[in-house]
Amino acid sequence: MLHTIGRFYQLGDRLIAAIPASLGLLALRFALAIPFWRSGMTKWDGFLNLSSGARYLFQQEFKLHIFGHAIAYPFPLTAAFLAGLGEVILPVLLVLGLGTRYAALGIVLMTLVIQLTIPDGLINFHLPWAAMALALMAFGGGRLSVDALARVMTRHTPARHAAHTS
Repeated sequence: MLHTIGRFYQLGDRLIAAIPASLGLLALRFALAIPFWRSGMTKWDGFLNLSSGARYLFQQEFKLHIFGHAIAYPFPLTAAFLAGLGEVILPVLLVLGLGTRYAALGIVLMTLVIQLTIPDGLINFHLPWAAMALALMAFGGGRLSVDALARVMTRHTPARHAAHTS
């Protein structure tokens, strides 16, 4: 009986392991991109025009919680502008799988600042975001990414091909 259970377990394990890693990395890229994209869309009223809500939050509400003190954002409109840009550009890069490791690094850095701004979000939001970003930094975008396509394309450039044939 125990032997049969062990065989079923191993069969199930092999079937699950057959899922391509690139599919998981693609899902991870989307899962991380969506909350940042959605937040970024709330920060703009047209092309490069910060929304009044974003201005208000960064000027009046958001504070950096450092060593038990709530400190106002230095240069709050610049911080809002950069946060808005990051929340729009980095998710697009993640979804495309273009510069995946660098986009994920940007997300980790943003998440650290968000954690300092909203300390209560660690367990439900910031820790999962950081974990997803760290996984993408470690493993890259996978085969279903522009990064992978670029690697394939650079391996087959005419100049490199000519160097190997001469």
